[in-house]
Amino acid sequence: MRATVGAYVALCKPRIVELLLITAVPTLFLAYHGLPSLMVTVVTVVGGALAAGSANALNCYIDRDIDQLMQRTASRPLAKHTVSPRAALVFGLVIGVISVALFAATTNLLAAALTLGAIAYYVVVYTMLLKRHTSQSTLWGGVCGSAPVLIAWAAARDDLSWPAFLLFLVIFFWQPPHFWALAIKYKDDYRSAGIPMLPVVATTRRVLAESVIHSWLMVAVSLAAWPWIGPVYGVAAVLCGAAFLYEVHRLYAQSRKIDASKLVTIRLFHLSVAYLTVLFVFVAVGAFIH
Repeated sequence: MRATVGAYVALCKPRIVELLLITAVPTLFLAYHGLPSLMVTVVTVVGGALAAGSANALNCYIDRDIDQLMQRTASRPLAKHTVSPRAALVFGLVIGVISVALFAATTNLLAAALTLGAIAYYVVVYTMLLKRHTSQSTLWGGVCGSAPVLIAWAAARDDLSWPAFLLFLVIFFWQPPHFWALAIKYKDDYRSAGIPMLPVVATTRRVLAESVIHSWLMVAVSLAAWPWIGPVYGVAAVLCGAAFLYEVHRLYAQSRKIDASKLVTIRLFHLSVAYLTVLFVFVAVGAFIH
């Protein structure tokens, strides 16, 4: 029983779910200008986790053929045959329906519609249409990864406004440098599976050049949210942004001097996770005291 439960949890990719909730909950603080409603918070956490888990499980179902070919994904349940494809499909669909129904029944139809749209976008647009066919899949796939802030805002206020869209764009521009830092390390995996991620089809220097551009856009948008969140958040956005920009520029400068195979980008990957976590902690802190 423990192994079975663990396999279904693994289908949901809990580390990704955790990162999505890190952005959604602080958005509730901003939407409420302080402590959010307990019920809305619980629904956002539970419903958001189920929605993200649904999208990830369906992604595993669709990508089960290529997951077996890559070292990074070979331990996933479908690749190891610890869960059957049919069971994974049913599981993903059921928890997706539950998540949408939960938002519709306890918050509002806008939050439910955004949840359904995020699941459909990740499964159909990113996994089925983009991932295997274009090097820009990471960029446009960021739409669904950024959706939790819109869903949380809608759940709290039944509308969408500038602060929510700005936080959405922060995550949207954050995602390419975050994921490309990992994809550079595993580009041979993606090449063997026939996935045209940008590090597979372009030089490492070009990937890092595009990462620099997206990083500057990310920091610019994070600073644009300053008036709605307050000075404490603004200081955090400046400091966190400076650290992120320093690291991505450092890697780009190194790419001009050393061989791409010797370039270590995983530090940027871990820094990007810390950046997003700290920034959104200060979204909550700034909203609470502003």
